[in-house]
Amino acid sequence: MAIIPVGIIMNGVTGRMGTNQHLIRSILAIRKQGGVQLPNGDAIMPEPVLVGRQEHKLKGLAEAHGLTRWSTDLDACLADPSNIIYFDAQMTTFRVNSIRKAIAAGKHIYCEKPTASSFEESIELASLATEAGVKNGVVQDKLFLPGLMKLKRLVNSGFFGKILSVRMEFGYWVFEGDWQPGQRPSWNYRKEDGGGIIVDMFAHWRYVLDNLFGQVRSVSCLGVTHIPKRWDETGKPYDCTADDAAYATLELEGGIVVQANSSWTVRVNREDLLTIQVDGTEGSAVAGLRDCKAQHRVNTCKPVWNPDIPNPFDFRSQWDEVPDNQLFDNGFKVQWEMFLKHIVEDTPFPWDLLEGAKGTQLSELALQSWEERRWIDVPELTIQGGTAHAAAQK
Repeated sequence: MAIIPVGIIMNGVTGRMGTNQHLIRSILAIRKQGGVQLPNGDAIMPEPVLVGRQEHKLKGLAEAHGLTRWSTDLDACLADPSNIIYFDAQMTTFRVNSIRKAIAAGKHIYCEKPTASSFEESIELASLATEAGVKNGVVQDKLFLPGLMKLKRLVNSGFFGKILSVRMEFGYWVFEGDWQPGQRPSWNYRKEDGGGIIVDMFAHWRYVLDNLFGQVRSVSCLGVTHIPKRWDETGKPYDCTADDAAYATLELEGGIVVQANSSWTVRVNREDLLTIQVDGTEGSAVAGLRDCKAQHRVNTCKPVWNPDIPNPFDFRSQWDEVPDNQLFDNGFKVQWEMFLKHIVEDTPFPWDLLEGAKGTQLSELALQSWEERRWIDVPELTIQGGTAHAAAQK
């Protein structure tokens, strides 16, 4: 058995998501298991170098996990031929320039989303990667959540019949930071720093909807800044300039109607921080992050509206759990393994920078819908002659 080393520049992994999901639970977990196993008995072994702006954080993180490679010099890491993948988990506002450099250096690209702060920049990155001939991928982690994988299993089996509608509820109360620290960084609430729940979450909703139910065709969105003042990590008050909630309706191909509420100003009275209900002619299902419940038409009760008597039904007890029927690994790790195989074995990896651009496109069109208070069509994206194109934005 041969070990195939793959050097990975990991830029921005001192943040919460980069440290926990990408470094510890993905790359280090893959190294601990002996690499990514290939059919011929070989194994791909990721060799990370941690990159960032703050030396003390990088050094501390590397030492805590037995790593020796870290640097504040991105250019030097890009010049090292042993590093063949560039991964970016920085703040969105820093991402584009770094990815441009990495593409110019001939590195394969893997990055978090949104891939850019603007649609124009996101399709530029997709075009640059195509022209340079480098492989590229975007993290689309929610597709690998157990609850959504079970939901996809129901879709593929034809359980729903004709899908009619999808209702998505996402969010939780993020503390303002005055009497209790907030659970999210303060830049999330400043538009000038790339913040806002539309920019943050609609990149997720695009790939979830496209991959589970059908391509997004149009959007109507209302964004709101419900809480105008918060306190940052140092206890200093600041004005919130970005949206902290968004209420959207989307139409998918086939006429499927989606209602998607996203909020950092909602107190949770549901089974998970994200729930997705799908209703079809033959059955319905409700999925959270890990669980999924379904109800077929033959098991659907027949309620009658009568507010003058107590409700006679225990509605929630009438749903059946969709079984695991498989082992679920960490979604970020699963996608890392797929991307590493894509690099070494050229196996398929459909979630590229063009797919990432679709997320930024939807965010931008949702913001436009909010500003103009109207429905906006979502043009298809394609790459022609190495350049990404979209039909005219209406």
